[in-house]
Amino acid sequence: MQTLTVELPDRHYPIHVGPGLLDDASLLTPHLGGRQVMIVTNETVAPLYLERLKATLTGFEVHEVILPDGEATKNLEHVERIWDGLLAAGFNRRATLIALGGGVTGDMTGFAAASYQRGIAFIQIPTTLLAQVDSSVGGKTGVNHPRGKNMIGAFHQPRAVIVDTDTLRTLPARELTAGLAEVIKYGLIRDEAFMTWLEDNMAGLRALDASLLTEAILKSCAVKAEIVVEDETEQGVRAHLNLGHTFGHAIETAMGYGNWLHGEAVGAGMMMATALSHRLGWLDEAAVMRVSALLDAAGLPRHAPAQVSAERFLELMHLDKKVMDARLRLVLLKALGEACITDDVDEAQVHELLEHWERQ
Repeated sequence: MQTLTVELPDRHYPIHVGPGLLDDASLLTPHLGGRQVMIVTNETVAPLYLERLKATLTGFEVHEVILPDGEATKNLEHVERIWDGLLAAGFNRRATLIALGGGVTGDMTGFAAASYQRGIAFIQIPTTLLAQVDSSVGGKTGVNHPRGKNMIGAFHQPRAVIVDTDTLRTLPARELTAGLAEVIKYGLIRDEAFMTWLEDNMAGLRALDASLLTEAILKSCAVKAEIVVEDETEQGVRAHLNLGHTFGHAIETAMGYGNWLHGEAVGAGMMMATALSHRLGWLDEAAVMRVSALLDAAGLPRHAPAQVSAERFLELMHLDKKVMDARLRLVLLKALGEACITDDVDEAQVHELLEHWERQ
């Protein structure tokens, strides 16, 4: 096991990474607020890992909420099922929620924890690569709205993040590929050397090489933690973590949540952001080709869905949380390993890019 620490100004929490951590009670019990524990998971993950996790919680009052799986369930209706479970069990303000699953489960559990009795403790145990490297760290919680992704939520940091790398053995290949999009993002926005490492090791990552996956998870979490410490509530540099997301969220919303996985949409969105950076003169053709080749090696899409017109893209992009005073604010690349956020891009240029982008 290896441990990173997220050192926020007024609190800190560990990110434990390694195999077999689900069975280690010593990683959980120091972070439980009291005797009452509610595990939130989904119908896919529960048969695999729920009983193992419960076995580590002897001596605690343990309840569970098992939700349906998928991005389409990430809404207030299903968060209400968590609140209902807490209330039915008579849980108090010292209760702890544990999110056992992917990013959808973690985001909803965190939001339920942020809002139940105005805030209770929660712990993240992510079981997908995307959640392990991104959504479980940093305290962003929330749900989707039919008009926009992640538009309802709160910042609420976990007490701990426990990444059992063995859970990736049961992850479908498509989900693994989607998670690689967020791993690639860290190289693009902050660490070109990590991007080079990914170019050299992508085949091994896709083949589930345990040591390579552990290294990629640790590096990704280290970059994420560093940025979160600099800017916990996304007033500035934390927005760099949204490279490709303004384009990607538009795809997810237009296509219906879950039809494109989040990482798939972000992969296409990062390619669009890279191409726009090239049009602005910030990246040369060689840099664009490197990004394209890396996304291709990861198995990620670089096209856009045929059903989404340039006009629809822009309409949905204007619902992005970074939009201010009706102006698009985009995360782009000044160089490989150097992200920036700008609202100084002519929208006609964005429209032209989207109008001629490859569709499938």
